[in-house]
Amino acid sequence: MRMTSMAAVIGLAAVGLAATISLATAQTCKSLWYQRNAIYKNAGYCFKTARGVREFGNAGCAYGEANAPLSPGQRARIASIARSEQALGCR
Repeated sequence: MRMTSMAAVIGLAAVGLAATISLATAQTCKSLWYQRNAIYKNAGYCFKTARGVREFGNAGCAYGEANAPLSPGQRARIASIARSEQALGCR
């Protein structure tokens, strides 16, 4: 009987940990997405997705992704963020 109770406690702890990790990953994905797109917004990028327009708007935008005036450092930061998003499985 005691082993069954211990197994149940361990099982519940594992479920709780998985839910916490999932929530942390979701929050991290959102943060990474926002950081990456904030760089584009500051460069005058015109968002095409509903999420991008909702979060940042298109007021004052003038550029598409290919011709947004980004410095090499900004492009490197965007690439780094995108790699992190991919590694986490962000959508």
